[in-house]
Amino acid sequence: MVKEINRRSFLRGSAALGAGLVLSSGAKAQTSTTKKKDDIYVTLLGAGTQGQVLMNAVLKLGKNSGIRFRAVCDIWKDQNLQRVSNLLNKYSRFGHKGTAYTDYQEMLDTEKDLDAVIIATPDFWHSEHTIACLNAGLHVYCEKEMSNTLEGAKKMVDAAKRTGKLLQIGHQRRSNPRYIHCYDKLVKEANLLNRITTIYGQWNRSRAACEDIGWPKGTDIDEQILNKYGFESMKQFRNWRWYKGLGGGPIVDLGSHQIDIYNWFLDAQPKSVIASGGTDYWKGHDWYDNVMAIYEYQTAAGTIRALYQTITTNSSEGYFEKFMGDEGTLVISEASNRGSIYREDWVKEDKWEQWAKKGYVIKTNNENQPNNNAVVDARASVPAAKYDLPVTMDKPYHQPHLENFFDAIRGKAKLNCPAETGYETAVTVLKVNQAVEAQKRLNFSPDEFKV
Repeated sequence: MVKEINRRSFLRGSAALGAGLVLSSGAKAQTSTTKKKDDIYVTLLGAGTQGQVLMNAVLKLGKNSGIRFRAVCDIWKDQNLQRVSNLLNKYSRFGHKGTAYTDYQEMLDTEKDLDAVIIATPDFWHSEHTIACLNAGLHVYCEKEMSNTLEGAKKMVDAAKRTGKLLQIGHQRRSNPRYIHCYDKLVKEANLLNRITTIYGQWNRSRAACEDIGWPKGTDIDEQILNKYGFESMKQFRNWRWYKGLGGGPIVDLGSHQIDIYNWFLDAQPKSVIASGGTDYWKGHDWYDNVMAIYEYQTAAGTIRALYQTITTNSSEGYFEKFMGDEGTLVISEASNRGSIYREDWVKEDKWEQWAKKGYVIKTNNENQPNNNAVVDARASVPAAKYDLPVTMDKPYHQPHLENFFDAIRGKAKLNCPAETGYETAVTVLKVNQAVEAQKRLNFSPDEFKV
């Protein structure tokens, strides 16, 4: 079964959302198309669902941001390309321009006033597209996974070094103010977890959300064009994440975001990984529809084991990351400002009170007290006291990461996920599929993370 209606509804809504974002940026439209000193001219390479999400996040910055789309490139001319091009041209009065291209090299040869590109093409194109854009003198924002191969990722890092241009990888949690607060204030400064011993993370998706994606009748891309760009069929084009050589399956598509947080919060790379997974439910796919992986980290404080799972048949509890220390537990998710930190009962409240007074955490009335009518189990621990996080995020998930990219271009910030960091995450994540195939524990060497 294919999910044509839902997908099409989403895309229509995405385009409409973009229109609304532009319209909401001010009562008076910008009529001048002259490039100002602080303007950044951007093109979108890959105008599918994720490309449109990123475009909308940029448009929501408003007409005074100085960020102007000047072109868009996508091989699906009758759908993605037409939709985005029409939208951008419709709001040319805000400085945007939707010149349409199906060939990225033609776009780079023609559009000579570009400063940056946002790449949201399938993973197996990331390396070639990024390197070509860097060579053309553009700063690059590239969606994760950085590449579906480490060879491709290395070439991207080398190209960024050689050209001197910025390369931001789309691990957007690294720019999320809630994650930054947890890392800087709670884990590092206040050390509320004390010694972290265990990490657990998951991304569970329902069966309905993982059905193969269809396409409207009469919009098929010509077979020769599909083959030219690495696809055997429209089905493969629409569902490339499930095919080896094109994507990396759910562990890469979903898990990459969260496993990146493991490395970040621990300031470390793993020493080994063991994993189990398979194509147990969805048929006709190359990649595993469920994976459970256990990483082992060695830090100055001791050994840390980190479990991660992704499944595509049940959405129970959605997605989150949980960092467990001997004094506290941090639970955080990118979704809906979900997040709390819990003080172990044996830790004196006074120890955390100073951080509550500083506003780092918010003490709640919910002490998670046990039910007095319940049967007491002598083996059970007293529930931990709950504290809320004071930082919320009211922007689209990707917007702060894009803001960081544009600020870095203007010399006002450093990239939160530069090429070298994205490469370390790629090494960490891509090894999981290898471990599933090998059916044994695989070790990392320190040299693997160097580039």
